[in-house]
Amino acid sequence: MILAKDHLPDMQAKIFHNDIRSYGKDFERFYQRAHKLPDVHFIRSYTSIGSEDPETGDVSIRYTTPDGVVEEFFELVVLSVGLTPPKDARRFSKVFGIELNQHGFCKVNPDNPLQTSRLGIYTSGAFQGPMDIPESVMGASGAGALASNLLKSRRGQLSEDRVYPEEKDSSEEEAKVGVFVCRCGANIGRVVDVPGIAEYAKGLPNVVHVEESLFACATNTAKAISDTIRDKGLNRVVVAACTPRTHEPLFRDTLREAGVNQYFFDMANIREHCTWVHSKEQEAATQKAKDIVRMSVARATKLEPLDEFSLPVDKTALVVGGGVAGMTSAHTMAEQGYETYLIEKASDLGGMANRLHFTLEGMDVQTFIGDLKKKVYRHPKIHAITNAEVTHVDGYVGNFTTTVKSKGRVRTIKHGAAIIAVGAAEYQPTEYLYGANDKVMTLLEMEGQLAKQDEKLMAAESVVMIQCVGCRNEDRNYCSRVCCSGAMKNALKMKALKPEVDIYVLFRDIRTYGFREDYYREASNKDVKFIRYEPEDKPAVEARDEGGRKFIRVTATDPILGKKLELDVDAIVLAAAVIPAPGASELARMFKVPLGPDGFFQEAHAKLRPVDFAAEGVYLCGTAQYPKHLSETITQSYGAAGRALTLLSRDTVVASGAVTSVSTTDCISCGACLSVCTYGAIDFEETPRGKKAVVNAVLCKGDGLCVAKCPTAAISLSHYTNDEVCNQIDAALELV
Repeated sequence: MILAKDHLPDMQAKIFHNDIRSYGKDFERFYQRAHKLPDVHFIRSYTSIGSEDPETGDVSIRYTTPDGVVEEFFELVVLSVGLTPPKDARRFSKVFGIELNQHGFCKVNPDNPLQTSRLGIYTSGAFQGPMDIPESVMGASGAGALASNLLKSRRGQLSEDRVYPEEKDSSEEEAKVGVFVCRCGANIGRVVDVPGIAEYAKGLPNVVHVEESLFACATNTAKAISDTIRDKGLNRVVVAACTPRTHEPLFRDTLREAGVNQYFFDMANIREHCTWVHSKEQEAATQKAKDIVRMSVARATKLEPLDEFSLPVDKTALVVGGGVAGMTSAHTMAEQGYETYLIEKASDLGGMANRLHFTLEGMDVQTFIGDLKKKVYRHPKIHAITNAEVTHVDGYVGNFTTTVKSKGRVRTIKHGAAIIAVGAAEYQPTEYLYGANDKVMTLLEMEGQLAKQDEKLMAAESVVMIQCVGCRNEDRNYCSRVCCSGAMKNALKMKALKPEVDIYVLFRDIRTYGFREDYYREASNKDVKFIRYEPEDKPAVEARDEGGRKFIRVTATDPILGKKLELDVDAIVLAAAVIPAPGASELARMFKVPLGPDGFFQEAHAKLRPVDFAAEGVYLCGTAQYPKHLSETITQSYGAAGRALTLLSRDTVVASGAVTSVSTTDCISCGACLSVCTYGAIDFEETPRGKKAVVNAVLCKGDGLCVAKCPTAAISLSHYTNDEVCNQIDAALELV
């Protein structure tokens, strides 16, 4: 809907829904953004297709409102259809000897969602069941890690080094620039005049070839660019497209395929820096895109060839956090022969899972945790350090040094890769009498009481569960993802132990996504009553004592009946939010990795790199990234281990040839360069001339922001002259 409104600002739209299931990371913000769009209305109602107007072709939709049934005609009806198993799934399962579940998707092991019913065969992606792109990518990396464990004895025996054509020396040649302008589908093409930009580029000095493309990053397009570089004799290349953070390595590789030094490439970001931020100002955005291309072409003519250098990789891994995520990652890497240090701040491993007893699918969590702990504690390659905290981190990809303090002892650990798996915490409510009345508890606390069949809870005749406590509000503008399924789990368990108990679930939206929908339906069939409330009309609770009976009165509006209900119950269960782990910000600072707006660790790319950080060599898994179910945590843990293993299996890593240097004579120690360096590559160091800025060449990515900010021209990039880069980057910053 957001994209449609960008294309057609005057469009009027209605979205009919049952529950809005924006359960993923940042999904809630997208929902709110769509909700605020003009002439976009969200209507909670089932619908039916009526008739078609023979003259206009419009289609009628019937839906319910508080005033009755309404029929309305629409020019376009878009159906949000569900995902089904592939049509040849049954044949496929017979060929590979694997089982399918009752829905026709692949049946997986509850302890390991990537393991099929046949050992040695793993699965990932939507064949497991409906899932989004990040979960598919995590699963693919995890399945690769599990498969590589079976093949570890053959590691490196079948690999071949990629051979590039001989690089020609064109450093003394006159610059011959090729410009490739990408439409990026509609991301760029719908906002700016791409043909106009291409025509403008043809008139720029030193430009000898210009062409447009729909997707410059597509495999066939990248090969075509490589062929064009050879055919036209280009020695400088500018691609006007999206962010170099995700696509610069691809296009640099394209130059290498054409026999041109990869540092003769420059990327003009006309998507993030232009069309995405100026989508409503198309004419001005086109002019800005032309300016960005002009600066990029000018910059390209000043580029010089650079050589990258290799650094050794320390074959040891470090995992911070000893919950299910950390233990799974550590064990996966240790099983492949890599020394692994597992750091846990508590006195025992297990994390939040120590408070879980069963999953919605019926898995015995405590047995699973016990078995996993044994594997970790007994593994000769795993060094588990409890009661520990990380106090300092130094180094770079392949060569980190981390200082850990445990029980008064300080040790220094050298490692090539790190995985952050510090988990999350349970919000301690201040609402609904929590902490003031022993009849009020959280979902986790209820689960513990159900596991031991607590007499007080089992004596309850009626229970109210209140969802979205402490989240989906101004303080925590996100969905905690696990709460709705947790309510189903506890309600069904309570019903199994005491069928006659009355259970009411007060909710805003039920978000039992995927196969968890089965349990929502089962709870409803077992007479669990669901009552929706609006955020501006939250339930009210009051402790009562009448005739010697102590109970809690819950008042809530039933939107179906249009009346206030008073429920006198024996227990209230709060779906408390999942919040970031204490100390996450300090850990993020030490590892030089970012946190998102909600305080969880921020992955490098939500869909393409969901277990990586922008800082190379550091990876992420579990609820440290975002609230998730146990099965999702296990999948992501294998995925993070898979990414770390990709690094650890190498003997060397390649460091960038584009680095910054500092003139100690001109440096005045103002710190401006430190404030803009996003890679932690600059620090102060005592020199014979006093405290001066120094650059870690391995961490430096050569983005030039420090050059632009330096007031004394003390900093320069190795492949630009200082004055040129300052002028070009300052101009770019002014445009942005």
